[in-house]
Amino acid sequence: MKDDPASLDRLHDLVVPPPVPWWPPTTGWAIVLVALGLAVVGLLLKAFMKWQADRYRREALSQLDDPATKPSEWSALLKRTALVVWPREEVAGLTGKEWLAFLDRTAGMSAFSTGSGKSIESIAFDPKAGESAGDLKVVVREWIQRHRKEVS
Repeated sequence: MKDDPASLDRLHDLVVPPPVPWWPPTTGWAIVLVALGLAVVGLLLKAFMKWQADRYRREALSQLDDPATKPSEWSALLKRTALVVWPREEVAGLTGKEWLAFLDRTAGMSAFSTGSGKSIESIAFDPKAGESAGDLKVVVREWIQRHRKEVS
């Protein structure tokens, strides 16, 4: 009976292969991890560069919030902020309505030409105007936060 091929004595346990190891990863997973790492580094680098590029905005906002900065100095603060972004030839000579139009155009707003931002020109010469400068401060803050260089 030993030679019977159907005999149960001839059966053996199944050989189970070892489990698939997690390490080292296959080439595909290595490529995915490298690509993901590069993407994260790229996003962090882009965020850092944006943060660095907006340093002048943070500086201007801190000067605006400084109690020692008088409302009469806000126009000069706006001019200094604009000079960081635009060439001197384009910004330094602007005064009056041209300056207000520039401020509105570069931030996509109309508060300087038609709203409370109009008083930015006269506040430097009117000491009483500083008492009601709350609305103007909001407009100045909004311009510092929103202005963008036009792409031509």
